[in-house]
Amino acid sequence: MSSGVSDIQFKKITLKGDAKKPPKLLDQVRAYLRVKHYSAKTEEAYLNWIKRFIYFHNKRHPKEMGSEEIREFISHLANKKRVSSATQNQALQGVLFLYKNILNKDVGWIDEIKFAHRKKHLPAVLNKAEVNEVFKHLSGVALLISKMLYGSGMRLGECLQLRMKDIDFELRTITIRDGKGEKDRITILPDKLVTDLMQHFKKIKNLHKIDSERKNVNVPLPYALGVKYPNAGKELAWQYIFPAKKLVYNINDKKYYRVELHKSTFQKEFKKAVRKAGIAKPATPHTLRHSFATQLLLNGYDIRTLQELLGHNSVKTTMIYTHVINRGIGVRSPLD
Repeated sequence: MSSGVSDIQFKKITLKGDAKKPPKLLDQVRAYLRVKHYSAKTEEAYLNWIKRFIYFHNKRHPKEMGSEEIREFISHLANKKRVSSATQNQALQGVLFLYKNILNKDVGWIDEIKFAHRKKHLPAVLNKAEVNEVFKHLSGVALLISKMLYGSGMRLGECLQLRMKDIDFELRTITIRDGKGEKDRITILPDKLVTDLMQHFKKIKNLHKIDSERKNVNVPLPYALGVKYPNAGKELAWQYIFPAKKLVYNINDKKYYRVELHKSTFQKEFKKAVRKAGIAKPATPHTLRHSFATQLLLNGYDIRTLQELLGHNSVKTTMIYTHVINRGIGVRSPLD
């Protein structure tokens, strides 16, 4: 996987909608989600479910439909598509978001539509030997990202959103901004990654120098910082640690943007590495986060510390890792 420091390419994007025409329904949803600072992942999911809801009912406008049509759609997902309860809930939340916030229509769903109960599954976890075996089949940026996920417990999206200013080599910390639930938190920077990360930073600085010479290249800034500090997007501190290879052109403000590496680019590399390593588990990049948590518990760290590092709202969420390592059961097998 490329580090994004050579062979610069350009891709044009345009924002949908015309100033003379009212925005389309999905554009209204997208705009509202961004105003309310919903995550990109939630935006993608909600838009997908709203589109599927509309297509399921033969492209009827949602204004013409209500609780009965919503119930039919969710039942179709549950009984025909056999999707999980979590997926049913997400689809329902996406459609209800449309009715509540965009159409301002009461569909009377509270008493009529019931959320499916989510089944609890233990997460897949890799042991140290399996993690090292996967690492053997990775290199460059893909290997560095994998080590950061395993060494700090970050989610993939959080890792790819990191900026230069979020790494503190002296304190050995990583500051995660606007994580899940729009919370900031601090996690650990492994000592073993310091040298590799410093070398990687040199490449990012060189890339930034190239972008600066072009004078029309920025990085996207959160919220309204771009308006308040017009030149901040050109500063080194705001550059993504893992930038994309391609520059994105925004036709509205006539600027090029250096965005972060797309998740799928890394996910493909990681999937190939797991296959080559012969791991007989459904391992994904998120499995490295689960493995981080499990290893910390095995090393004797308390559950509250782990909760803080992972950014869980409730310690109940973190407690699932105690089940993974079978602590608290107090039963020894007769075979042992």
